[in-house]
Amino acid sequence: MNTRVASMFNGIKVKKSKFNAFEKINSFFLHVKNNWDDYVRKLMSAFGVPMAAFLIFLGLWSASASQIETSLGVVPGPAKVWQQFTSLIDEHNEEAIKEEKFYQRQEKRNAAKLAKNPDAKVKIRNYTGKPTFIDQIFTSIGTVLIGFFFASLIAIPLGILCGISNTVYRALNPLIQIFKPVSPLAWLPIVTMIVSALYVSDDPMFAKSFVTSAITVTLCCMWPTIINTTVGVASIDKDLINVSRVLRLHWATHILKIVLPSSVPMMFAGLRVSLGIGWMVLIAAEMLAQNPGLGKFVWDEFQNGSSNSLARIMVAVFVIGVVGFLLDRIMLLIQRSVSWDKTATIR
Repeated sequence: MNTRVASMFNGIKVKKSKFNAFEKINSFFLHVKNNWDDYVRKLMSAFGVPMAAFLIFLGLWSASASQIETSLGVVPGPAKVWQQFTSLIDEHNEEAIKEEKFYQRQEKRNAAKLAKNPDAKVKIRNYTGKPTFIDQIFTSIGTVLIGFFFASLIAIPLGILCGISNTVYRALNPLIQIFKPVSPLAWLPIVTMIVSALYVSDDPMFAKSFVTSAITVTLCCMWPTIINTTVGVASIDKDLINVSRVLRLHWATHILKIVLPSSVPMMFAGLRVSLGIGWMVLIAAEMLAQNPGLGKFVWDEFQNGSSNSLARIMVAVFVIGVVGFLLDRIMLLIQRSVSWDKTATIR
């Protein structure tokens, strides 16, 4: 009897849980139905408006491109640029196949050599094919990240020092204001000569052109971070400073617990501007230093002067813009993850 009653109650519980699940699903659909207009409005604001603006841009570009004649022919429209983009991807895939076959031939040749003489010395030679467009994209990204990393290592501590100490600020501010507006085209010859004089090695880890480009990026992109970090640290709430003094916090604890969390918004504003400047500077540096990358790709296509060169340069322009946008979004995500105020609006 007790078993039968228990089974009846279990059945009621199962039915009740199913009923609750149905109620939740029903309430969800009712919520969506009642707020449908709001969802559509947000969707259009997030995706519809940018997409419409982009389509208008493509239309204006397509209509005006055929009206402009250059030394390399008519300015290419969106269709021609897309065609060259796919062609560059195909060239990358073909080059990857050649590289794979190159190493396969070496492995077969070395295997046959070792079969005849187990003590024979074999070598694996590196593939020396021409860098493709995709290869040069990643080369440029690696170069700008290295330059930006060292710029941040220099700029953030200097900005904190300038924000904490008026004496340090008065000492460094003239130098910052003098070097901040210097063009990368002015820095590049100086950096090239210094690197050529000091970076001497029979087997260098990095190419001189890479080192030159990275140092130029560092010199040009550190200034916004220094200035914004200085402003952020100097603008810390005086109550927080007084609390730190009352608690007699160690200087390192003061910086980690008070200074850095309070100055994160201004600091990351500077870092984002610095990364954008570094990415822009890199293209000019690669053109002059002939370091493999997007800048060298643009220069080589300009010098090539073929009928497809202008379209390929425009492909590079769009890729430069998209990569710059993605780098900024990555910095934005990092800022949101380290910011103490998760409710703050960050754009």
